[in-house]
Amino acid sequence: MRLRDGRSRHLAGKALRYGITLVIILTINFAIPRMMPGDPMINLLGEDAARADKQLLDEMRAQYGLDRPIHEQYMEYMLGATHLDFGYSIHKNLKVADLIYDRLFWTLVLIFPSVVIGGLMALAMGAVAGFRQGSRIDRLLTGTSVFIYTWPSFLFAMIVVTVFSFHLGWFPLGNVSSGRTEGVAYILDVGWHLFLPVAILALFETAYILLVVRNSITQLMGEYFVFVAKSKGLADRAIELRHVLRNALPQFISIMALNFGFMVSGALIIEIVFSLNGMGTLIYDAVLSRDYPVLQGAFVYLTIFVLAANFLADVLYGIADPRIRDANSRESA
Repeated sequence: MRLRDGRSRHLAGKALRYGITLVIILTINFAIPRMMPGDPMINLLGEDAARADKQLLDEMRAQYGLDRPIHEQYMEYMLGATHLDFGYSIHKNLKVADLIYDRLFWTLVLIFPSVVIGGLMALAMGAVAGFRQGSRIDRLLTGTSVFIYTWPSFLFAMIVVTVFSFHLGWFPLGNVSSGRTEGVAYILDVGWHLFLPVAILALFETAYILLVVRNSITQLMGEYFVFVAKSKGLADRAIELRHVLRNALPQFISIMALNFGFMVSGALIIEIVFSLNGMGTLIYDAVLSRDYPVLQGAFVYLTIFVLAANFLADVLYGIADPRIRDANSRESA
């Protein structure tokens, strides 16, 4: 009972910190679009029309509440954020929530397979490199990971697009499907369109997390509990899997959560390069047109997903790491 109380207080404290973080991010999200140069109404009407009809420009600003004091705009924005309601797009005149839901689904379809595939590959290959420290396979995996990780993702994606889509024509470019298939054929068509974007995201995640897993395992291999296990006559495979790899899992979970934000930003860049109809192209178009409601709504939704992933990782970390469980039980005592 005391252990449960300790865990509850630990999670409540984490939730409070994430709540404060969300409020700060929401405030920054409100301020940044308004600090950008340019006027969304002038972009919408055109400079000539805005200069010719000042009354129409003022009416448009009033329609979207841009003529009101900044603190009133902020309060309305925060109130809408609590309901995930950000009004209408300035340029498309559609509900921001509807625009985001249409695009967010495909961004998640791109991100989650990349996270799962990249994470599993990194854990497996990082373990092999760590357990075989100094071997040829260790040098090969580590060197390849460092080489890939040093590349800018957008440049790597542009090279892949040029080679495999333009020159070879093996994979399609633009949109997430051909729009002419249904059922299993449709799923295969979507997989064909998303194969390269998912592969690139998974490759970069693998390159980074592999190095973390490898370093964690090499450190654990020098710990005293490994020496004790060997002195008891345990087989190397049992020591590696039951003791070392198990103790490396908490750090793996933590780095996966921390890397999720980078995966989201990487997915947005990849979507722009591959012309996919996801959140990346939506945000890109909104930046060009100074569409405040779309920018604010898009960043809020993405922020919620990143914070939720980190909170889930904190929960799993507490379950996987016995030291956290012991600390919670001592706090509740």
